[in-house]
Amino acid sequence: MTFVSCTVCLGCTVQEPAESRIDDLLAQMTLTEKIAQMNQLSGHENPTGTLVQTSPLVDRIRRGEAGSVLNVTGAAATRELQRIAVEETRLGIPLIFALDVIHGNRTVTPVPLAENCTWNPDLVEASARMAATEATASGIQWDFAPMVDVSRDPRWGRVTEGSSEDPYLVSVFARRRIHGFQGDDLAAENTLAACAKHFAAYGAVEAGREYNTVDVSDQRLRELYLPPFKAAVEAGVRTVMHAFNDIAGVPSNANRRLVEDILRGEWGYDGLLVSDWASVLHLMFHGVAEDRKAAATLALRAGCDIDMEGNCYFPHLEDAVREGIVSEKTIDAAVRRILRLKVDLGLFDDPYRYCDEERERTVILCDEHRRLAREIAHESVVLLENRDDVLPLSKNTKSIALIGPLADSPADMLGAWHGHGRAEDAVSILQGIRNVAPEVQIVYARGCSIEDEDRSGFAEALRAARRSDVVVACMGESWSMSGERRSLSKIGLPGVQRELLEALLTTGKPVVLLLSNGRPLTLEWEQEHVPTIVESWFLGVEAGNAIADVLFGDCNPSGKLVMSFPRNAGQIPVYYNHRGTGCPYVPNADRKKRLGSQYYDIPNEPLYPFGYGLSYTRFEYGDIRLDRDAMTSDGSITATVSVANTGRYDGEEVVQLYIRDMVARITRPLKELKGFRKIALKRGERQDVSFRITLDDLEYVLADGSVVSDPGEFEVFIGGSSVDTHSARFRLTE
Repeated sequence: MTFVSCTVCLGCTVQEPAESRIDDLLAQMTLTEKIAQMNQLSGHENPTGTLVQTSPLVDRIRRGEAGSVLNVTGAAATRELQRIAVEETRLGIPLIFALDVIHGNRTVTPVPLAENCTWNPDLVEASARMAATEATASGIQWDFAPMVDVSRDPRWGRVTEGSSEDPYLVSVFARRRIHGFQGDDLAAENTLAACAKHFAAYGAVEAGREYNTVDVSDQRLRELYLPPFKAAVEAGVRTVMHAFNDIAGVPSNANRRLVEDILRGEWGYDGLLVSDWASVLHLMFHGVAEDRKAAATLALRAGCDIDMEGNCYFPHLEDAVREGIVSEKTIDAAVRRILRLKVDLGLFDDPYRYCDEERERTVILCDEHRRLAREIAHESVVLLENRDDVLPLSKNTKSIALIGPLADSPADMLGAWHGHGRAEDAVSILQGIRNVAPEVQIVYARGCSIEDEDRSGFAEALRAARRSDVVVACMGESWSMSGERRSLSKIGLPGVQRELLEALLTTGKPVVLLLSNGRPLTLEWEQEHVPTIVESWFLGVEAGNAIADVLFGDCNPSGKLVMSFPRNAGQIPVYYNHRGTGCPYVPNADRKKRLGSQYYDIPNEPLYPFGYGLSYTRFEYGDIRLDRDAMTSDGSITATVSVANTGRYDGEEVVQLYIRDMVARITRPLKELKGFRKIALKRGERQDVSFRITLDDLEYVLADGSVVSDPGEFEVFIGGSSVDTHSARFRLTE
């Protein structure tokens, strides 16, 4: 049984069981005080540093009008606000301080989309653990991460925040990030409450446009968009955030079926639900609530416990209770969940436990954290092309022309949602190459900007290229072009970057295209004309060092794509786990004959598929060996493949397992990821990799939520990507 001390609030002098203590506190609270706990405010005025004692935020906390605060960080600032809440309000209930710590606090790691490309769950968890350590040292107890939305549309800017097109992979990383944030003891000084977001199907917004509507079938919802949230619940996530979108006309914040029937009913989730920023207020804009009181009522009935900056719950729920529109018991249930989280975070034991200025100075951006950030960045890099074996570069190379708007742009290396990362903390690509290969002469020229049409720098860039042995063209997006409110209709290289790249190719010098971006890009022209392409994403504070390590071969790239790269925007959505059609697509067929479900002008396949990524070495796969040709529902089959490193370098390979149900009750994907292993092989080394297949891997969900399987034939695929595989077949018997 959990016990809490009585050092603050409640007026207790002895230890009591947590639930009894919450009961006692609830009995003392007025209706106004209860609703205040459901009200979350943002530190607009000064999110960090010294707080003005007469600011609107401080005044509202002093009046007891908030239960949690976001966007205020720093041990000193959070301590002062906590002091006001504990010492200057009637009941002295401590605040929870929240922040979007998406990929690092001050030590910024690669954006989650890039981290997922590591296919390394241990590293992903370590990244979250590091972020929690730094954030808690700065007074934060609640992190609005991880984002577990599945998305197949790279036009949506928030794919950078954690998306993959595959629900299995998102689920794996959701579990590990949650454990990294929350640890094994939520009351520890270096753990915080995680938040799975955005519930639900936010990654399916139409046309990839932020805040847009979603229309998916019940079966697709359960098969594709809900599994990562179920995985998060099973991992013990303490909070869940509503989405901005509607589904079939019902906004998330008003969707009782999603919350009460599925999340709480089917899955047994008993944690907190919080709105996204002002999304309760948005019910008015959706056209389902006529005023703030109606919006508050709809959201509360749909299970939303906390109104983030919507100013709907406080004070309008009080009127709704007095008018008999909602029950105070419903209010009590929400407040109980809020108080329980505060108890579990240890805030009633010591409300200042997360406000340690000495720990803040010690752990923030420490050497150990920078080393880990560099390691994560190494494995996030995806080698897309290396047709002429230009890479790795020799450190004996006399001169490199470093060209492009992202070559010396440390701020852009941080990516969107970079917490409290600062440009001065980040290592640029230029500085990284100087650090790793100091003997190499660097001839730098910006060439052009990221977005505008100015070509005046082309001449200098071409002179630099002609004077050098090799050209590294640093191109892509600015950090602000991806993230929330950053949907794009065109996702190729912006501005005149392609023109500059084309001009550089005319010099005849080897050109390495080094990309920094937060989403898959359309690179059909680049793939055709540039033999060497490196996808480095936004890698965080150690970006430049990590990129230089990869370019010069100190680190062999091992990243694999977690989203397919389309040939052009007209191909979107494009993803590997598509379903079969009544008129099947025939790869490599004469498109002019218009056979099957296909485009007339381009292949159906993406430019770069899910799971794809090259290495400086080469891996060869043997045939799949099954230990039996049939399995029963309570049995298993082991699939084994031999993987050999036949190249010149030591390297790491992500061995991927896919399965297809050949005949099912409903149409099924032609291939689904069901497992993976990341292995390290020295040159010349061979290793057997085995996967145990059970009924869980063969089951699927119907529209009503029932989980079923089909006796009959299954095909298993193992390989280095979703398309480069060997296959074998087995049967599931009754």
